[in-house]
Amino acid sequence: MLVHFPLVFLSLVALSLASPLRFIGHINHRNHNSAVTVQPVLRSLNSSTGPSSSMTPTSSVTTTTTSQAPTGTSSPSVSSKYVIAHFMVGNSYPYTVDNWLSDIVLAHSSGIDGFALNVGVDTWQPSQVANAYQAALQSGTGFKLFMSFDMSSLPCTTASDAATLRTYITTYATHPNQLIYNGRVMASTFSGETCTFGQGSVASGWSTQFVQQLTGSSAVHFVPSFFVDPSQFNTYSGVINGMFNWNSGWPIQVTTSYVSSIPGLLGDIASSLASAASSLLSSVIGSTTTDETYISSLAAMGGGQTYMAAVSPWFFTHYGPSTYNKNWIYLSDEHLYATRWESLINIRDQVDLVEIISWNDYGESHYVGPIEGAQPMSQAWVDGNDHTGWLNLTVLLRLRIQNRNISHSGQRPAHNVVASTFCLSFCVERSSWKANQLPNYNVWAVVLATSPATVVLSTSSSQSQTFNVPAGVSKLAVPIQPGGTMQGTLTRGGQTVIDLQATGLHF
Repeated sequence: MLVHFPLVFLSLVALSLASPLRFIGHINHRNHNSAVTVQPVLRSLNSSTGPSSSMTPTSSVTTTTTSQAPTGTSSPSVSSKYVIAHFMVGNSYPYTVDNWLSDIVLAHSSGIDGFALNVGVDTWQPSQVANAYQAALQSGTGFKLFMSFDMSSLPCTTASDAATLRTYITTYATHPNQLIYNGRVMASTFSGETCTFGQGSVASGWSTQFVQQLTGSSAVHFVPSFFVDPSQFNTYSGVINGMFNWNSGWPIQVTTSYVSSIPGLLGDIASSLASAASSLLSSVIGSTTTDETYISSLAAMGGGQTYMAAVSPWFFTHYGPSTYNKNWIYLSDEHLYATRWESLINIRDQVDLVEIISWNDYGESHYVGPIEGAQPMSQAWVDGNDHTGWLNLTVLLRLRIQNRNISHSGQRPAHNVVASTFCLSFCVERSSWKANQLPNYNVWAVVLATSPATVVLSTSSSQSQTFNVPAGVSKLAVPIQPGGTMQGTLTRGGQTVIDLQATGLHF
């Protein structure tokens, strides 16, 4: 059984007094992969509660990757480079407008431009969507919203089923906070590749019952997440305006079968091949192969198709057959969140939108927003595990993908802002792993520094490592010790800038 400790994040911000902080700014999900069968894989940062006291320390693993702070000054196009967070409306049952407002203000101040509102079949969800739009308007931030129809929940076998989708679009098409993309109402999906809406084919169903019936101010820019082979995208010519690559957020090809084929990943991670194996996994996590496949397939369709990529910090879900029967994980080591962002930054000219998975999908453990609302029976691996530390990374990485200068962005952090920032996450597992799984006992750290500094990461009173980090983003890792905890310090010029200690947590 896995053990998940909370993400711990501390940022020290130096702001000019003249420039205060300024706010500008699921359970039905089943992951699909047309090429690879999803299997339980490796290990995740998330799991049920309770620390283990019977773990064996691994060999020392240190990964340091540094990039300089962004210096670009160009502004993003108003029709591209949006950073969106996937919001599970199904987890918002007790929300009030004030709850929505709080989330919107937090998301916007964290560099997120809008929410993709994942809606399912529940009859109360339209009321919560209305609350979301009201709160977005009330926030005064210009925060954008658009519908993401969860077709693993919504029915789509008859023509009348499409009416529900069209009603959402027409109701909010002219709302000031509706995301308008390329002059049309932005709309997306989770799944939908089997929906016919009573027509002879999937393409005909979506075309005649959805796209063609929405005209004028309600005309849609349709960028669904259909889980089909990209070579089949042309099947939807004239129906879609692009595609959302949902599974690009994780290295989903890293299954137990994949791991068993890599020398050095079986058995003792302290073997001489462990370093090479770790490097191979790092290259998988940093790969943009799936992005490039989508991009080239969309380009072959012509007409300026939109590519929306996914980024996610991790994935863990643990439902038994008596509930949702979802029980697998995706590899989330090797600084997945920061690395995925950096990979997208490298191809940002080809990426139109980025969707963070997710703001509040507690059931799959990849939430970056606060824990609130109605959990989908995920309390065992969610309660007490705050993930909002990811938001401080998001605000900076979002600016980089938009090729914007952090110092003049007008967003938090602003001006002289980030003196230094730490993001440390814990990954622990019990000793019950089989030989074909990867026991990688590490603390992963991301350091954002405005100038060179010294970082010391400690996992016990006798176990620490020292790193000299330059200005920019540095990714570090240190092994954990049984019974130990985590501490990180950053010093510069003999002065301690950050002293981060995790109290009450033990490996």
